[in-house]
Amino acid sequence: MLPGESAPDYVRRLAAAKAEAGWRCSRDPDAPVLAADTAVVLDEEILGKPTDRLDGEQMLRRLSGRTHTVLTAVALRSAAGLDLLVSHSFVTFRRIEAAEAAAYWDTGEPVDKAGGYAIQGRGAVFIADLRGSYSGVMGLPLFETAQLLSSRL
Repeated sequence: MLPGESAPDYVRRLAAAKAEAGWRCSRDPDAPVLAADTAVVLDEEILGKPTDRLDGEQMLRRLSGRTHTVLTAVALRSAAGLDLLVSHSFVTFRRIEAAEAAAYWDTGEPVDKAGGYAIQGRGAVFIADLRGSYSGVMGLPLFETAQLLSSRL
């Protein structure tokens, strides 16, 4: 994150940068480029991908019994310019015991996931409530993506 940058601005900036980079590399100027970026936010702190086992287990314990925000920005770059939308979802975890967090880490699933869990996988057993976009928590909000595509293509 840049100094003073909010989490929504962070995911917007990264999604836009990815889409622009793809656009610059494209050999077909008529081909649109879609990009997204997701952040798990707890207490205004972005929880990225765990750096190691200890970090991953600690993330799950921090999320345990609490509600966090998942922000996913989706950007569409085309010849007409750049459009971007952000999905906001609120995920509540049930209480997670230390042994459960360790067993989940052992599956290998949380290693490369923002916030250290995958809603579309075994991590779903931790989720007591979801308000917002399931696909947004997965990393590509389909509602917002469809809106961007229908407005441009």
